[in-house]
Amino acid sequence: MRTVLDLKPLITLTKEDFYQLCQVNPEVSLELSRNGELIIMSPVGGESGNQEANLIADVIIWNRKTQLGFVFSSSTIFNLPNGGSRSPDVSWVRREKWESLTPNERKKFPPICPDFVIELRSPSDRLKPLQEKMKEYLDCGLRLGWLINPQDSTVEVYRPQKSVEILTLPISLSGEDVLPGLNLLIE
Repeated sequence: MRTVLDLKPLITLTKEDFYQLCQVNPEVSLELSRNGELIIMSPVGGESGNQEANLIADVIIWNRKTQLGFVFSSSTIFNLPNGGSRSPDVSWVRREKWESLTPNERKKFPPICPDFVIELRSPSDRLKPLQEKMKEYLDCGLRLGWLINPQDSTVEVYRPQKSVEILTLPISLSGEDVLPGLNLLIE
């Protein structure tokens, strides 16, 4: 579940303001929409947390073999080019993109869009906000994204300039040319 606070009538948070807000409230999982709305994310339950951890592990194992980039957990917030500050459940950034950042940019919320993301719908998540978040990633340069929806037994695959592909679980998903050689069975 998420709570959305519209701050625009009162204040506009800069990237630095949002970063500082997160630093003084480390126990709260926050995002900032491209429209300046503060989003408070609820923690997930055991099953969703385990699924997320397994997905991260699968991408890390693939990445350790290929050394093509860097994997990030849901605790990482990315400052997207459109103004949003988002934290995907699993994300991956190709090596060249990550290494082009300054050391300070890497320490704070990186000012880039991941090349690959996975969003895992937990039982308390509404589908539409997750779909909008996936489209936001696409608008910012995402190359491949998976929205895994256990409640409806589907996976939505997001690619630039293509319609969303909806697949039925269980399915073996490919990292395509973005994460070459990555194949995950999603049940």
